[in-house]
Amino acid sequence: MHRRCVLVVTRQPELAHKLKNLFSGMDVETHFVSGQVIAALQEAHDLDLDLIVLDGDHEALENLGRIEEMLFEDDAPSLAVVVPEESLPSLRLPVRLPCDFILRSAPDIEYQVRLHQLLWPGEEAGSADFVRVGSLTLNLATYQVKVDGVTLDLTYLEYALLAFLITHPGRTYSRDALLRRVWGFEYYGGSRTVDVHVRRVRAKLGPELAEHLETVRGVGYLWSA
Repeated sequence: MHRRCVLVVTRQPELAHKLKNLFSGMDVETHFVSGQVIAALQEAHDLDLDLIVLDGDHEALENLGRIEEMLFEDDAPSLAVVVPEESLPSLRLPVRLPCDFILRSAPDIEYQVRLHQLLWPGEEAGSADFVRVGSLTLNLATYQVKVDGVTLDLTYLEYALLAFLITHPGRTYSRDALLRRVWGFEYYGGSRTVDVHVRRVRAKLGPELAEHLETVRGVGYLWSA
């Protein structure tokens, strides 16, 4: 894969922090701006951008047509728009640019995969997309987990939970923290749903690998490397 240049336009510190962490694991040069979107894009005109990540607030969504006109050219950068769920019914993405949207509430792994596909379209997964633990191989680009070469039959949330813990080893996360980071929203069914998913993941991993997914009594769970 080749190093890419990314511009992030957001006035939300929480989103900026999330994206900074996500891009830190990719081969990219990242620029952050927090002003009005049109002015920010004009200021970044001299950057050789591969991707623009746009915080889809009211101002940005109202100006998507103008943004498309500004960016459209033969070597236009790709565009990722982070949108709240309530904006989906009226969302109209540019059609002349490589473009995708990400729900603001989506888990980190979904952000990572969607951004990766915009940055390296059509390229095979690179070594950074694989995490190996013993006989287990986690493919962050294809959402697959294999043990001894055999793909595990995981649901999306089981995969997302396992991928999050494996990519954050040695750190304990409470059930509520896992709901926020993996489920991506306040889950009203109760935090014990995390316990259910952990049990299922352990059963599918098998006894040896399941030992890495530890319970920290009274706190939550961690993945021990």
